[in-house]
Amino acid sequence: MKLKNIDKSLFITVIALSVFGLIIISSASVVMSYNKFGYNNHYYLLHQFLYGFLPGIILLYLIQKIDYKILKNYAPLFLVATLILSLIVFIPGVGYGLKGANRWIDIAGISLQPSEFIKLTFVIYLAAWLENNKKDKEKFSKLLIPFIIITSVIALPLILQPDVGTLSIIILTAVIMYFMSGARISHILIIVSGGIMGLLFLIKVAPYRMNRFIVFLHPELDPLGIGYQINQALLAIGSGGFLGLGFGRSRQKFNYLPEPIGDSIFAVTGEELGFVGLFILLTLFLIFALKGYKIASKAPDDFGKLVAIGITSWIIFQAFVNIAAIISLIPLTGIPLPFISYGGSALITSLVGCGILLSISRQTTK
Repeated sequence: MKLKNIDKSLFITVIALSVFGLIIISSASVVMSYNKFGYNNHYYLLHQFLYGFLPGIILLYLIQKIDYKILKNYAPLFLVATLILSLIVFIPGVGYGLKGANRWIDIAGISLQPSEFIKLTFVIYLAAWLENNKKDKEKFSKLLIPFIIITSVIALPLILQPDVGTLSIIILTAVIMYFMSGARISHILIIVSGGIMGLLFLIKVAPYRMNRFIVFLHPELDPLGIGYQINQALLAIGSGGFLGLGFGRSRQKFNYLPEPIGDSIFAVTGEELGFVGLFILLTLFLIFALKGYKIASKAPDDFGKLVAIGITSWIIFQAFVNIAAIISLIPLTGIPLPFISYGGSALITSLVGCGILLSISRQTTK
């Protein structure tokens, strides 16, 4: 089979998003770097470049050259491996946590967040599983229960960590893939109803989630406590205006805004680069979505179609949830902004996923 060139516009968009993230981190992380490593104001930038961007770009280059269909053969192995890693976070001395959440493991001095890898491996596994069962239409109509069981197995370690934000992205992506593979509307309604009931249960067992919802409805309540982050984020974005205060001139990053290089980095971007900077960033995500779904629509087989839908939906949903939370359209979730927020595991996983998208684009039909 003759292969085409990769989708260059998607490749350029991914590189632009990744570089945009490095640029913003170089400014947003200065205060945190100085406070923790006084001798190095750019610790987080260098760490993101060496342990996120550099290996991610190398993997993207290598993966876009292979035939994506090979992944189908190893899909169960990839998923099992990442599930094992997600359980290792609970082993003392290897796994560790921050702010009451056990989400990381330390291997030979390198920190990993297994839940980030599950996003990708579950997309690959689910695409292979749905394609295999779609061949038998009669059998496919009976997939609802197995789908719920598989998703529940993935959900369990994430609930225990806890990382409900990541879990919500995974479930949303899985439902979209399930629907696009030919599922009945009644199945989707059952899944959505079950998801709402599960969310209500998680809120009941962890009251801080209900507090986030209350603050979302009334941000003026407890401005120095639970409502502090969202109020500071809105203040940062509002003070940026149309053109921003200027690159490097954010005031909120001076220990006022929690997680300035994490889930609040969108607010720092708005403060420094203003509406213009945010518009450029949102445009890049829009281009990514259009190119990703276009690749899915022209994929040569169902596996490629579902993988492309899954990867594109995961990244776009996560971006939407992060941005919507920071501008107070939805309650705060603690989900990072893809390509932009600090985190090597997240950036590597996103770039690997984009490498697979580019591999699919080589074989798309005209």
